Amino acid sequence: MNERFVVVDLETTGHSPVNPDKIIEVGIVVIENNDITGEFSTFLNPNRPIPAFITNLTGITDADVYEAPAFRDKAAEITALFENSYLVAHNVPFDLGFLNGELAASGFSQLHNPVLDTVELARILYPQAPGFKLGQLADYLDITHKAPHRAIADAHMTAKLLLILLQKLKQLPYETIAHLLNLEKRLNSDVHAILSEQHQALAFSSDENEQMDIYRGLAMKALTDVKPEKQHIDTSFGSYLDGIYEVEGTMEQYMPGYEKRNGQREMSETIFDAFQAKNHALIEAETGTGKSLAYLLPAIYEAVSRNKKIVISTYTTQLQSQLLDEEIPLMHQLVSFPFHVALLKGKQHYISLDKFERVLASEESDNYDVALTKAMLLVWLTETETGDIDEIQLPSSGYLFYRQISTDTEGAIDPSSPWFSRSYYQRARRKAQQADILITNHALLCTDMFNDYQLLPSYDKAIIDEAHHLEETASRNYGLTLNYVQIQNTLNQIGRTDEGNWLGKLLMKPPIDDSYDFSKTDWNDIFGKAKYEVDDLFRMLFQYVVEQKQKSKSLSDTGRIQYRFDGEKEDPAQWEVIVEMVNRLSFYLRDLIHLLSSLSQPFVSNHSFNDYYLEDLKTTMEALQSIIDRMEQLFLTDDNHPGVKWIEMETRGARNAVYLYSEPIDISTLLADDFFSRKESIILTSATLSIRNSFSFSQKRLGLSPENLMTAKIHSPFSYQNQVQLMIPDDFPDIRHSTIDGFIQAVCEAIISLSDITDGRMLVLFTSYDMLRKAYYLLRETIDTSQYMLIAQGISSGSRSRLKKNFQTFSQSILLGTSSFWEGVDIPGQDLSCLMIVRLPFQPPNHPVYEAKSNQFKNEGKSPFFELALPNAVIRFKQGFGRLIRSTDDRGIVFVCDARIMKARYGKYFTESIPAVPITHDSTKLIMKRAEEWF
Repeated sequence: MNERFVVVDLETTGHSPVNPDKIIEVGIVVIENNDITGEFSTFLNPNRPIPAFITNLTGITDADVYEAPAFRDKAAEITALFENSYLVAHNVPFDLGFLNGELAASGFSQLHNPVLDTVELARILYPQAPGFKLGQLADYLDITHKAPHRAIADAHMTAKLLLILLQKLKQLPYETIAHLLNLEKRLNSDVHAILSEQHQALAFSSDENEQMDIYRGLAMKALTDVKPEKQHIDTSFGSYLDGIYEVEGTMEQYMPGYEKRNGQREMSETIFDAFQAKNHALIEAETGTGKSLAYLLPAIYEAVSRNKKIVISTYTTQLQSQLLDEEIPLMHQLVSFPFHVALLKGKQHYISLDKFERVLASEESDNYDVALTKAMLLVWLTETETGDIDEIQLPSSGYLFYRQISTDTEGAIDPSSPWFSRSYYQRARRKAQQADILITNHALLCTDMFNDYQLLPSYDKAIIDEAHHLEETASRNYGLTLNYVQIQNTLNQIGRTDEGNWLGKLLMKPPIDDSYDFSKTDWNDIFGKAKYEVDDLFRMLFQYVVEQKQKSKSLSDTGRIQYRFDGEKEDPAQWEVIVEMVNRLSFYLRDLIHLLSSLSQPFVSNHSFNDYYLEDLKTTMEALQSIIDRMEQLFLTDDNHPGVKWIEMETRGARNAVYLYSEPIDISTLLADDFFSRKESIILTSATLSIRNSFSFSQKRLGLSPENLMTAKIHSPFSYQNQVQLMIPDDFPDIRHSTIDGFIQAVCEAIISLSDITDGRMLVLFTSYDMLRKAYYLLRETIDTSQYMLIAQGISSGSRSRLKKNFQTFSQSILLGTSSFWEGVDIPGQDLSCLMIVRLPFQPPNHPVYEAKSNQFKNEGKSPFFELALPNAVIRFKQGFGRLIRSTDDRGIVFVCDARIMKARYGKYFTESIPAVPITHDSTKLIMKRAEEWF
């Protein structure tokens, strides 16, 4: 490829060329014959001040551009560089938008070059990259990036990236290139000529790629299953641990800077003892214990020595990735014998090649995200060994498309089918059967449990990490959900007979003709009525809830409504109308199922025809029946199990965006009967299982019998006495007797004072988004935003990991978080010096599940506060507290704004459930002085 590529990168005063923001620096790099042959760089005077944020990001100051030329002075020179070339940028719309805006304003013709967007091309050609910002790709592809956020350095980086992308494109199989050519017209990059050239070159090539499996026009990485050999261990468990943990053991050999942690070996031995005694165990392992390695060692020994599978279940995919990418490779070095590990997730995580091959042919209605998703999947299939969609980051609406082609949608495949032998899900199941250690997640573990153990391979022993989430996961999986969007999506995918959706396409298949008993008129009529009824039902539910909340004067001021319902206690006149609507919708859906069943006959009688369409029909009818079943359980039947049903919605959302839920009130009996009584030994571990050194709360909620239960608390190796100060002001407004605004003002004043002491580096945890939002907008008005980077969950754009990365990127940052930031966020070292907890994390008392559980405790003569609210809040508080100290070198302050921790009679439950640390309870002024002295 001898084309000329001109790569451009701009630094600007902001993000909007029509604002109008201005260009302050241009960097251009020229590529010819696959080599960088020239460059151009200049500052430009924007004729306005450069915002402090931009100066912090780029290092470019007003002084740098003071004597620089205006854009119009360089416009002709810049335009000339782009003659007869591709225009290349990392996010073309941004750079081209600014260039053309400035050219138009200066009286020059705009650029109309063919473009290549390296963001888009990187997404397609490196779909497994952890991110697609320039710095992330530089790290992933090992490209030197010396001065990020400076135009010429970023242009050079983009040029190097482009050459790598073009080289990667040359390595793709012929079949993949052919599919990309079909999708190219819907992409932003003008890659038709480049793809065509490569397509022609491969057409005349006789080389066969043995690393690829080509079937029905799809190129996939060729995979072979190797059955692992079983091993024999002839050493005792004690000797096995000695060889790893003790002096000159393998830990010392393979872990640089390894320091022996007594608690780690204690945990390994406790788990082994529980396995041998066939006991269950609750093990709280405080931060820094190294619990993953501590439980992997006995799990591997037990699995291999006894030839028994051990299941390890985690709550988050983040911990699964850590186990597979970091801990397991280390274990292979530490352990002297081979062992085999497999990961198994639910069917919805794995791509169906059968489904994907069929939808590839129909791109006439593809939008940009779907075309990009298809392109990414095509390249990913040439590389993936798992087919697990979590390996890649799809565009937002790409996930909606992916749901249509996951293994969850394909029904049963005939084991003799060529697709069955290539199925990623079936391959994952085979590996799971053969593995010594099977890693899965709580959701699949619980789904397996409640489906009579049909999904996971047989096992007797398991280790459940992040076990404080097991109860809620089990409740959610035993319950059910239904919402407007789910139902409408199901119906829209089927479609009317005259639409190009699933049914319209099916009716065009050869075996079907007018002689079969299927009335298109009946279908379209009933289908239209069903869609109307769905809309009407959910609008009625929305209106009903609003009216009930207004009657009780409990309409949420946060915009979120949760309404617990019970058919026997609802307003009879209105509720009967809702039940009648549910019945009507059920009848329409049954009629649609009946009509679809008549379509199966042509495919049954035509034996030469593929079973695809029969399976599709069956899956579609099952999807409609599932809606009927869930509606009946929610509205038309009385459950034998005491449960709670509720409705959630946004008061400012669409009038039919209603979500329906049902969960058991108490899952402990189900877990006791269906799980713990049927398994030999289940180890439950977490950093937060005890309250004031007692495991009774966790034990009761999970249904664990004390007869065959072991408990252990593994203490942290960290010196909390020297590393942490817990500080609680005694002069904050009492939120119960003053306005929330006064309390928020005091919180913000404390944030500003502490940030001066700690140079930012603060994580502030809220219990409500409403409070977070108020604090953010007040801080934005009062804090020096040129000095501190203020980041807020739900306001600043990006995922949790993106916000965390931004927090760590800027030296003086303040991160405001709620919900998910209370746990699982790891910010070690000097990046985090102060953790502020705004309110003790009690659940809202009006949450439907909490309400139902509270009523149950009241009926049993127990205190809902001490049995439920307080223990849950303490567990959550411990999770939040654990964000601060992540290594032996960390130091910091935990600042709790809620004086109840000292003044309330239950406050000691919080302070006595965390490691012993020095506590200061004084005026804010004296606390700030003490904090400054301590740092």
